[in-house]
Amino acid sequence: MHDNKHEVQVRISNYGIAETIRNVFTVLRNKVEFPGARLIRYPVIVRGKKYIDFGKKLTIGYNCRIEVNGKHNNKVLSFGENVNIGDNVNIRCANGISIGNNVLIGSRVLIIDNSHGKYSGDNQDSPEIPPNQRKLYTAPIVIEDNVWIGEGTVIQAGVKISTGSIVAANSVVTKDVKAGEIVGGLPAKVIKRWNQEKQVWL
Repeated sequence: MHDNKHEVQVRISNYGIAETIRNVFTVLRNKVEFPGARLIRYPVIVRGKKYIDFGKKLTIGYNCRIEVNGKHNNKVLSFGENVNIGDNVNIRCANGISIGNNVLIGSRVLIIDNSHGKYSGDNQDSPEIPPNQRKLYTAPIVIEDNVWIGEGTVIQAGVKISTGSIVAANSVVTKDVKAGEIVGGLPAKVIKRWNQEKQVWL
């Protein structure tokens, strides 16, 4: 059996001519609509733009939805530097979402800091109330630097994902992730931790 795994030092996008031309026009449009961004591909839905800090060198894939609900006194959704987001990502903020530097987010990811209704603790919502009429409960989300979030992941309200951690594809994150952890599953649980002394994931 042959080991076909190998390291690739340089990431090459392999754009075709049509997409390269489209990207050039997109960058020019971005300079007007999203100054400081690297590349925000269209179509994109942005709601509550005045409450969003797009950071520096932000890259967003196709068909993404970036949304702030409600009225606020300042920016409540913020991106750091060199954040790279895949296609069909949905980020919905009603309280506060902070995304740090050098964060990589795969496609089909949902990051949402709110939910319709309360289903634990005191004063839980009745199933007799239509979901869209239940109170909106919120809790801030913090994603620190150098985090990699795999495709199809859901990040729920009140979660902190600490520096250098990895979330495996198709996971649902309901609790905090510590620095240097790999988590995965539904709900996400620790798979590995970075061992600083040995310089390996264990």
